[in-house]
Amino acid sequence: MNTTTTSNCRCNECVKQTAPAGGEDCCEERDDGVKATDLIQCLALVPKYPRTTAHDAPTRRMKIDLLLSELKLSDETYGKVRDLMMTAFNRGLGRKDNATAAVKMFPSYVRSIPDGTERGKFLALDLGGTNFRVLLIELEPGSEVLMKSKIYAIPQRIMVGTGKGLFDHIAHCLAMFIREHKLENETLPLGFTFSFPCRQEGLTAARLVKWTKGFRCSGVEGEDVVRLLREAVARKRASEPAVCCQQEYDIDVVALVNDTVGTLMAVAHRNPKCLIGLIIGTGTNACYMEQLDNVELWNEDYNEPKEVIINTEWGAFGDDGDLDFMLTSFDHEVDKGTLNRGKQLYEKMISGMYMGEVARQVLVKLVEEKLLFSGELSEELSTRGNFYTKYISEIESDPPGDYTNVKQVLEELDITNYTDEDCQVIRETCEVVSSRASYLCAAGLAALLQKINRDEVSDALWTAPRINRPQLVDPVMKFHIQLSLDGSGIGAAIVAAVAVRMTNAKLAMLNDHV
Repeated sequence: MNTTTTSNCRCNECVKQTAPAGGEDCCEERDDGVKATDLIQCLALVPKYPRTTAHDAPTRRMKIDLLLSELKLSDETYGKVRDLMMTAFNRGLGRKDNATAAVKMFPSYVRSIPDGTERGKFLALDLGGTNFRVLLIELEPGSEVLMKSKIYAIPQRIMVGTGKGLFDHIAHCLAMFIREHKLENETLPLGFTFSFPCRQEGLTAARLVKWTKGFRCSGVEGEDVVRLLREAVARKRASEPAVCCQQEYDIDVVALVNDTVGTLMAVAHRNPKCLIGLIIGTGTNACYMEQLDNVELWNEDYNEPKEVIINTEWGAFGDDGDLDFMLTSFDHEVDKGTLNRGKQLYEKMISGMYMGEVARQVLVKLVEEKLLFSGELSEELSTRGNFYTKYISEIESDPPGDYTNVKQVLEELDITNYTDEDCQVIRETCEVVSSRASYLCAAGLAALLQKINRDEVSDALWTAPRINRPQLVDPVMKFHIQLSLDGSGIGAAIVAAVAVRMTNAKLAMLNDHV
């Protein structure tokens, strides 16, 4: 019979099952610097405790590990998530199943990556969170991208107000940017990054499906957001013609993209093998280049290039019940406190908007079970949203055995009755939550790599998920991860530049036939 022991491996008190003679230890060294607590084989073994009796009560350590084990998934579970994601992709692409599919697989109408000949000045408008940016991008073949930008805040009252109020605010800030950079006498193509679920009807037409990320502006869902932006710009010009701009000034919205498509395009400008874009930030989403023959909802021409970037909107994966088998009590508690209850379930396990709250739910449960802080719960920690996702990164950045950042976070949460052992438990909680998020993201990325099914693919990412452990892709497949430093800004301008290039090429072709 196996017995439960405590290992002295790198994972700091990782509880494992002692293997029979000749068996392998569940932990291994990694030369890439990833902590052993993040290795899935260690995590998968934790729940397998022997039965206890009244005379053999579980220790505090065992109770902690048992509670954390809800978030520790097996290789098989992550493989199942990958396969379910692939099925969800195919449902979204199909004409018959799209209406009921959780993962909508919207065509972006972006048909080409940059070819290196794009040149000129382009504006980009990047809206995807509590701030938005206006950028001026200058492209010249063979030269570095030149960029000027400014960030503008979106007050909470505007986020939950009217759609007219939101777009009027954007138009006002856009006008100020144009004045500051003395662009009044130029007609500027603009790429609009709108990082919310949209059903695109063309490169310059997209209807908002639903608000996410805390936005609830009325009168926008179901409407064409490009039209709303154009109308707001026209109102601004009409209200302040002498101040805002001269008569020659004009903005031409030539492309609407979400931040994920922009991320792909920004890296593709440097690396034409980039076929996947992935965002892991306030929310999460992915896009990839798909063959037109596989897009049953495609309603435009099948001319070359016979491909289009698909905006998966994979944050909604699981909204149809696909992930019910793995949702924990902590996930359900997080979901209950959101504005979009029952929606964006995959996103709520991965993204920055929710991951801190997942960790807080775990910590509160540990306190309630008297496994942390001697059972004393501070008002700060008991308040929803007070354990920020940034705390997870800060805590994990402490060297092993050093709890400097943990103690700083505890001070902010008005917690003073802690021990070093409590600090270690907080660190383990953060590691378990972040590791699950990373592996779940990796499972989705593995599904995309299988969907593309090419020998070599580059991915444009904000961050790099752990995709090699467990083994989620065919070892023969080569993939390269590249960080996109400013996909939603530069990427939108590059989409605009590609749109202008392709339009000019079509006009030249028509003129040749005249």
